[in-house]
Amino acid sequence: MGIWMNSQKDNLLESIHSHLNRIYPDSKNHSLTKKIYNIFFQKKNPKPHDLINRWDQSDIAVITYVDTFQKANKKNIHSLEEFLDTFLKDSISTVHILPFFPYSSDDGFSITDYQKIEKQNGSWVDIKKLSKKYKLMSDLVINHCSSESKWFQQFIQNQLPGKNYFIAFKNKPDTQKVIRPRSHDLLQVFDTKKGKQFVWCTFSRDQVDLNFKNSDVLIEILKIIKFYLDRGISILRLDAVAFLWKEQNSECINLPQTHEIIRLIRLILDAYSNNTFLITETNLPNKENIDYFGNGNEANLIYNFSLPPLILHTLLFGNSHILRKWLMSMPPPMEGNTYFNFIASHDGIGIRPAEGLVPNKQIKAILKRMKQFGGHVSYRNAKHTKKPYEINIALIDALQGTIDNLDNFQIDRFICAHAIMLALEGIPGIYIHSLIGSENDHQQVRKSSHYRSINRRKYQLDEISQLLNQPSRQQSILYKLKKLIKLRKAQEAFHPNATQYTLNLGDRLFGVWRQSQNRKQSIFAINNISDQSQVIDTDSLNLIFNKEWFDLISNKKINHKKLILKPYQTYWITNF
Repeated sequence: MGIWMNSQKDNLLESIHSHLNRIYPDSKNHSLTKKIYNIFFQKKNPKPHDLINRWDQSDIAVITYVDTFQKANKKNIHSLEEFLDTFLKDSISTVHILPFFPYSSDDGFSITDYQKIEKQNGSWVDIKKLSKKYKLMSDLVINHCSSESKWFQQFIQNQLPGKNYFIAFKNKPDTQKVIRPRSHDLLQVFDTKKGKQFVWCTFSRDQVDLNFKNSDVLIEILKIIKFYLDRGISILRLDAVAFLWKEQNSECINLPQTHEIIRLIRLILDAYSNNTFLITETNLPNKENIDYFGNGNEANLIYNFSLPPLILHTLLFGNSHILRKWLMSMPPPMEGNTYFNFIASHDGIGIRPAEGLVPNKQIKAILKRMKQFGGHVSYRNAKHTKKPYEINIALIDALQGTIDNLDNFQIDRFICAHAIMLALEGIPGIYIHSLIGSENDHQQVRKSSHYRSINRRKYQLDEISQLLNQPSRQQSILYKLKKLIKLRKAQEAFHPNATQYTLNLGDRLFGVWRQSQNRKQSIFAINNISDQSQVIDTDSLNLIFNKEWFDLISNKKINHKKLILKPYQTYWITNF
């Protein structure tokens, strides 16, 4: 046993060293390798590498800020826990708590201290306690930190260690090739002890990019990862990770060193525990996004960023052609990998992931319609022009009508969007405001002057509890979504890695066939994505004749050759 342990340690040390040599080829990395190993394995033996699925069909994530629900004289995490335990305990397995650390801007994504929790939000003891009930996902805001952080203040004062943690220039270099998701100046001028310096700020002046060319920065981030693991966080979301590494005269996105750092983190997490995994947040065109699976050695999960704009397009135009074509082209993930499916989040509905999939003319029509529905559009700089980056709107408002009509199908259309997502290969992530049908928060947009605030409403816990405990639109939406979730969780054919085949049922319907990994259960998930009733011939589904088939949602047998689907109705047809 001792020999095996030594062999496992040696293999891991060798692998860490190999990754470091590709990240820092001009350095001797032996001492750095030992330092990284000791952060995680000084008191713990590494486990052997394997490719396993760490999830099943019962895994459903909810995405929320810790302060979405508030109550006087109560820490925000306690209010959130009360809400989860009261309304979602039997529906979800995972809670993605958006940044709960001290911050200076961007609703938590400009962190001043990675190892503290904002006092009103709670404590690390509270996080550990919540992790006993739910798997916890936390953001590792790896690309940048706050300009008010200790590290950046050290940079300003030319003090160690922070003075070497950032990307700064005495003279402004040429950055025209750089691709980024914002329209402000990339290089921001700061007065420092060394005089004026141009500092790299991908997202805002208050979010200063870390310099991973300095291996000390990598060590700091790995220490933070270990700190989070020790406190019950098992899923790490690498925020904005695509921008991590910068090289002059390059686009500074998706660079090889970025992928290598992700591989290093994945290697360490795999050796650390079967219960930890990595998800990358890369709001990019589809091909670039999928690349973050690597060869099964980068992210365990990747956000399915093309799904939100394509479902929006499908339901606005009442046409599934583009969604169907895209899904047919998506590769099934390897063992140990799967997609993280979502259709709404704390940010907006990304436009970049629809590039090359949806014609520009139709994108323009969608943007115009979203503005008519009360939304906003954010832009990014791209080769001296501004291009649409994301739509900022509450999902239920985005689906209040079609591209050219207002109707009475808003909630049906909204539920249909979630039914599509819940049936797809991958793990569903549902935004808390979708579960309770939150509408556009125009008041918060005016107050914050940020478009993303439109979909980040805060509730008094008693107020929302009252709405959900009595007949209301919010209660109706939550009930319908929880019913679909409950059905999904019980079906082996909805395992995140179960077989998926896209059905060709015409442009007014959208459907997939899912088959359990043991091949015992099949589900035909069929959705009417139009505002008119549609008829389908069951012979076109090739239902096996000697099996009994029934619809999970209505719990009725399928005993007719033709099915009539009302506008936005969903069938989940199964053999048992």
